[in-house]
Amino acid sequence: MAHINVPEGVPGIRSLVMFRPETGKYLYELAQVLLRGESTLSEAERELIAAHVSSRNQCFFCMSSHAAAARCLYGDEEALIVDEVLHDVQNAPVSDKMKALLNIAGKVQILGKEVSPEDITMARAAGATDRELHDTVLIAAAFCMYNRYVDGLASFTPTDPEAYVEMGKRMAKGYVLPQQQ
Repeated sequence: MAHINVPEGVPGIRSLVMFRPETGKYLYELAQVLLRGESTLSEAERELIAAHVSSRNQCFFCMSSHAAAARCLYGDEEALIVDEVLHDVQNAPVSDKMKALLNIAGKVQILGKEVSPEDITMARAAGATDRELHDTVLIAAAFCMYNRYVDGLASFTPTDPEAYVEMGKRMAKGYVLPQQQ
């Protein structure tokens, strides 16, 4: 049960932004720009960063929903990449650039100052651009906030993995503010 009076049965951040749409609007717009806006990182890769940070923050709702979106965006042939990254980044079948960016995202999850010049050098050597570095850090920082928002108010978190499949399909299309019920 959520700590505040939100629509019953509406999972995660959706219930919270329905409670306070005037702030939720900006949270959804930020997610839309970061995860669906123009980028040299694919939408699947950006969702993977969000799922990775959420997993490290032990935010089951955000990890599960963004992992589901990443699976949809990767498609049938590559969907298992998501689970492999969440299990073991260093041995996952992603590019060296993605490993370096996920490493940076993981350090941001701990504390922004954990990102070292060596981390940036490694990412650049693997082909990361300034824009990709910027966006990775901002996605990681934003998801730390989103995770704390969802868990800090104890929003409804489905435990059935199947509940996230439809969420992932919806999220793969983009981030649209939910309507009041």
